[in-house]
Amino acid sequence: MPVRPDPQTLITALTQARLSGQPLRAADWAAAIHSEAEAYAVQDGVAAALGWLEGPLVRHWKSGGATRSGPFSHAPVDPAGINSAARPWPLLGVEAEVALRLGRDVSPEAARAMAPEAAGHWLDAMAVAVELVASRWAEGLAAPALLRMADHQSHAGLLLGPWRPYAARNWSTQTCQIQIGSQPPVMHTGSHSLNDPAWLLPAWLKHLTRHGATVAAGTVVTTGSWVGCLPVQPGDRVSVDFAGLGHLTAPL
Repeated sequence: MPVRPDPQTLITALTQARLSGQPLRAADWAAAIHSEAEAYAVQDGVAAALGWLEGPLVRHWKSGGATRSGPFSHAPVDPAGINSAARPWPLLGVEAEVALRLGRDVSPEAARAMAPEAAGHWLDAMAVAVELVASRWAEGLAAPALLRMADHQSHAGLLLGPWRPYAARNWSTQTCQIQIGSQPPVMHTGSHSLNDPAWLLPAWLKHLTRHGATVAAGTVVTTGSWVGCLPVQPGDRVSVDFAGLGHLTAPL
């Protein structure tokens, strides 16, 4: 008799998929979760099963939102995929982003009281980042939204450039150039969906502290794409430059 899909069986299935490299069919699991809360519980369960936690929480995250009014989405990031050449899943694309690093511990009380305009005071560093996009679903980015959320928002790895001290910037004039393989460079200016990447910190930190944990200093979050998700080919190199912020070049 088939196992009825539910969040716990999906945790087991996604954990096994990550270990085996064998994708799942979204159609088999569409009835497993019915809310963002259940999708986040699956994220947490897979991260715990695979040993991603350092203390009560994972130390690297992705977060983003289409507008300042939200909604925002969040997902823990596999620490083994930070600046790693291992690519167990075919890449669906890459995103040019800015990563931020906490300079202080953030308690649940501090997260609840944090205003977006003051969020930068909690940061000590920032870096150019490239997020690698892949999926444990055979349907890839065409899988249902809740299943993609449960699968850590289709995250496959994170490349980080050198850290530099965090400082407020005029993000509306910030340029980002990305070149992939032999494709022509793509340039964007002021294209972050929230204008200021730090705007999402309160929403992200409230999510992390929702069960009572304190977020440790040194925790990193990457903050959403400046260029969308751009396709790649095997053997490509990616080169990203944020003027005045930093540069990153790496093979894919």
